Amino acid sequence: MDVSRPAEAIAEIVSKVGIIYPFICLTGPFVLGVWLLRTSLGRKSLVDSPMRRNNLPAYLALAPLFVWSVVFWALGTTKEKMLGALPDWQDALAGNVIICIGAIPAVITGIVLAKIFFARRLKGFGLNPATIGRDFAAALVNLLAIMPVVLAIIAVTTLVGQLVVGPEFEMPRHEELKQIIAYPQWQLRALIFLTSIVVVPVAEEMIFRGMIQTALRSFIVRPWPAIVFASVIFVIFHANPQHWPALFAFSMCLGYTYEKSGSLFRCIFLHSMFNALSVINALQSPWSA
Repeated sequence: MDVSRPAEAIAEIVSKVGIIYPFICLTGPFVLGVWLLRTSLGRKSLVDSPMRRNNLPAYLALAPLFVWSVVFWALGTTKEKMLGALPDWQDALAGNVIICIGAIPAVITGIVLAKIFFARRLKGFGLNPATIGRDFAAALVNLLAIMPVVLAIIAVTTLVGQLVVGPEFEMPRHEELKQIIAYPQWQLRALIFLTSIVVVPVAEEMIFRGMIQTALRSFIVRPWPAIVFASVIFVIFHANPQHWPALFAFSMCLGYTYEKSGSLFRCIFLHSMFNALSVINALQSPWSA
């Protein structure tokens, strides 16, 4: 790729992601533009954002994340001792099983804490079944708005990487996307769908938005700084630094969504849709990572 011609380089990057993202990018800039115009470039977007009333101690906001990490480590260690070396696809299968099992006590911990420390209990936490329908529709609109930004950041990150490292630099795929491309076994692919589209969005949104962002908002009061700090923690939790700029933008959208709506369901749907697009696109148009 000739990085001396940025327009052609960006076009080549976008062409690699198949037909799904270009379709979204036809409508996404319009949605984002309307939001920017209505909110004075975002400055007025959260002026009426209410606080989520709670008396959650700051240290307990990290409890679900701590539980998930400990269970994940314990199960991973047990797997190595009991099963030893497995064929690659079975090792990937076991890894995703561990992620799912580890998320269960983390989610339970978050629900228990929400019931104890949040006013209006789970509804105050953002889990109100009555809002599921409109939350799903709103999440789709939010996805249209943020996806062009994420793609643009991926393109810029790739171009910078090629300028610094060399023309051989490419954005690495997420581990689950590598696995779903590399291994055709239906058991693994079905589990990756479950992990990426259900388990991870539920657990991560409960942890990073519901617990950590709420604790930061209670301490900082102003919504945008709380969203920024929670997004920094979110991206650090993900292992690949090359993904951090795009993940930070996506996390900012998730944080905004939570503060604007007060609904954790909306964040979960948005996160799930984003991951679903990544998985479907990886299956449609795989390219080497």
